[in-house]
Amino acid sequence: MPEKNDQEKTEKATPKRRSEARKKGQVAQSREIPSAAILISSTAVFYFWGARMVHQFTFFMRTFYQHIGEFDVQPKALGVLFWQLTESTFWLLLPLLAAIMLAGVVSNIAQVGFLIIEEPFSFKFSKLDPISGFKRLFSIRSFAELVKSLLKMAFVATVAFVMVKGQTQNMPSLMQAGVMQVLSFFGKVALRLCVYSCLAMVALSVLDYAFQRWQHEKDLRMTKQEIKEEFKQSEGDPKIKARIRSIQREMARRRMMDKVPEASVVITNPTHLAVALKFDADSMAAPKVVAKGAGHLAERIKDIAAAHHVPVVEQKPLARTLFKAVEIDAFIPAELYQAVAEVLAYVYRLREIGGRA
Repeated sequence: MPEKNDQEKTEKATPKRRSEARKKGQVAQSREIPSAAILISSTAVFYFWGARMVHQFTFFMRTFYQHIGEFDVQPKALGVLFWQLTESTFWLLLPLLAAIMLAGVVSNIAQVGFLIIEEPFSFKFSKLDPISGFKRLFSIRSFAELVKSLLKMAFVATVAFVMVKGQTQNMPSLMQAGVMQVLSFFGKVALRLCVYSCLAMVALSVLDYAFQRWQHEKDLRMTKQEIKEEFKQSEGDPKIKARIRSIQREMARRRMMDKVPEASVVITNPTHLAVALKFDADSMAAPKVVAKGAGHLAERIKDIAAAHHVPVVEQKPLARTLFKAVEIDAFIPAELYQAVAEVLAYVYRLREIGGRA
C-alpha cells in the first residue's frame, strides 16, 4: 500500500518541473481567450471604422463598374488591373487585419508571456506514427475538446437566437421602409448580435481559462518518488554529498596539521583539547590559531608538536576558551591578549634557558 501511495500524483509541481514544462510549451492556455479577443476587436473595428469601410468599398465598386467598358483585356493590362484590385482590397481590410493580429498576439502573451518553443518544430519520427496519431485523435481529451466546442457553439447560438428573436416583431414594418432604413436596421441588429456574442465569448473564456489552469496544475502534479529523484538530481545524492564533505574535512585537517610545525606554542587542557598558536611580532598584530582539535585530533596535534620541538603548555581554562571562541586561521580576541601573552612569555623564557644551556 505505501508503494501505491508513492506512485499517486498528489504533490504540487516543483519550480524545476514547471520550468521544464514551460520549455516544452506545456502551459495553461485557453483557446477561447484569443477567439473572444479577436471577436471583440473585429466588432470594435466595424463599429468605429465600418462606415468608412463601406464608403470606400462603395466608391471602389462604383468606379470599377463605371469604367468596366474601358478596360483593356490584354494580359499585361489584366495584370495591372489585378494588382490594383489586390492593393485596394488590402488597404480596405488593413484595419481589420491589424486588429485581428494584434488581438491574437496580445491575448496569447497575456496568458503565457513571451515564450519561444523549439521542441514542436524539431523533427521526430514518432510524429509520423499513424497509430499514435490515431490515439491522439480519438483520445479522451480530444473527445472532451469536441464536446466543449459543441457546447460553446450551442451557447453562442442560443444567445444569438434569443437576441434575434426579440427583433422579429420589428421586421414587418421594414416592408414599407427604404433601402437605407433596411440596411440601418440590419446593421444595428448585427451590431447587437456581435456585442451579445462577445459577452458570451468572454464568459466562456473565463470559465475555460479557469478549467485550463486546473487541468494544467493536475497534469503537472508529481509523485513523492519523483520529488525525491528531482531532489537528488538538483541537490545531489545525500550519500555522495556526505562522502564529499568527509573528503573535504580530511583535506582541511591535513592542511591544518601542516601548519602545526610552524606554531609558536600548543595549549592543552591537557588530554581532551589542543590549540596551536602562532605569533610573529614583526609581521602579526596578534597571535593566530593555526590548528585546533579534540580527542584523537588533539593527540595528533601534540605528537606533531613534540616531533618538531614546538612547546606544549597546559592551560585548561585558556585551552577551552580558545577552542570554543576562535576559529582556525583567526586572530585571538583582545580579551585573551594577556593570558596568551603570559603563555608566550613563558615559552620564550624556556627557549632562552635552553639556548644558554
